[in-house]
Amino acid sequence: MFEKYKDEIIKMWLDGFGSYHIAQDLIEKNHLTIDKNEFKKIIEQLIKHHLVDKEILKSNVKLSKQKQKAQDLNRIERKSFREHARIENAVSDYGKEISKLLKNYNLTLKTTDHKSIKNDAVMVVHLTDTHFNELVNIDGNKYDFLVASKRMQKFADIAKQHAKLYKIKNILLAITGDLMNSDRRLDELLQMSTNRAKATFLSVNLLTHFINDLNTIGNVNIACVTGNESRVKDDIGWIDATASDNYDFTIYEMLRLLYNEKKGVTFLECGLEVVVKVSDKNVLLIHGHQLKGLNDTSVAKLISKYSNKGIKIDFVICGHKHHCIIGDFYAQAGSTVGANSYSDNALNLSSRASQNLYMFTDDSRHDLRVDLQNYDSNQGYDINMKLAEYNAKSLLKTQKKKTVFEIII
Repeated sequence: MFEKYKDEIIKMWLDGFGSYHIAQDLIEKNHLTIDKNEFKKIIEQLIKHHLVDKEILKSNVKLSKQKQKAQDLNRIERKSFREHARIENAVSDYGKEISKLLKNYNLTLKTTDHKSIKNDAVMVVHLTDTHFNELVNIDGNKYDFLVASKRMQKFADIAKQHAKLYKIKNILLAITGDLMNSDRRLDELLQMSTNRAKATFLSVNLLTHFINDLNTIGNVNIACVTGNESRVKDDIGWIDATASDNYDFTIYEMLRLLYNEKKGVTFLECGLEVVVKVSDKNVLLIHGHQLKGLNDTSVAKLISKYSNKGIKIDFVICGHKHHCIIGDFYAQAGSTVGANSYSDNALNLSSRASQNLYMFTDDSRHDLRVDLQNYDSNQGYDINMKLAEYNAKSLLKTQKKKTVFEIII
């Protein structure tokens, strides 16, 4: 008969009332005829059972949480194993197709070992953010492997002109990342020219022509840093071991192996950050995603980091932003792509395709932004364009006239 008072009893007990006061209050309020001491014992039993029920509930909740945690960990592990298996299978297929392409298509590697000359003049050919395999078809700009080939050839032509002007026979090809376009997001996958393996091979094919072209004027040394958009996985690696999981590193290593023992072309290093001695200056190569913004303060911090290691940095070069900036102690090069849908629609920015040259002569440095937007006078390098025929939008299909619909109200 006292169960109907259970909730009230528990509430009063939680509010700090003792069993004697609870019994007295309920007897008076409800005109109960039970003995106060007897009622006090009943109340104490109710409270005791409540505490036991509460402990059981807490124990059940704890067990439930532990079970759920185990299930979640098991699910995460299974998902991780599946993703790892998919990546391993994709890497295996990628490697097999690359090997097949290398066997089926010959890459011409004609190099010249130039005699050293007395002056220490060096031209740094700054190549960055080529985003090979990206398709762009917007008003004012188009980009695919064919356009990339023409712009790269134009870049080499202008480099050769200035090398002749400055009597330079030593070339540093400084690659600062994002050679291949990202393929991790849906919009990027829809803007790919071909699959990863063919794109890698075409990138190597195009770069061999570019390197051979530069080698006609002097010996070419090649250094490379990996970019952020050309990484294979979502996570950005901050050590060289993880940075190598990157298409930039793959392309660099393929080129290094192809040019093995070829005189006139030397491969230096590829990593996250690379320091190269140019004349008597230390030039630091980074991609640029390490910096929140390229300015005097961010560069000073970067130089200070190396200074603490006993390394004096004289000049920093990077890419990443697809925009040219040239200062006294740093330079940022643009992109061979130019404007694309992202810059056009998301950022409302207009940009032109460009790269940079830096001529180190005696105690001077001469910098040049090379505009590559227009390439009408260049035929482009002889690369196998059939390998780029993968996406329905690629190649000649992107050049077809499109219908513009006007909505008239």
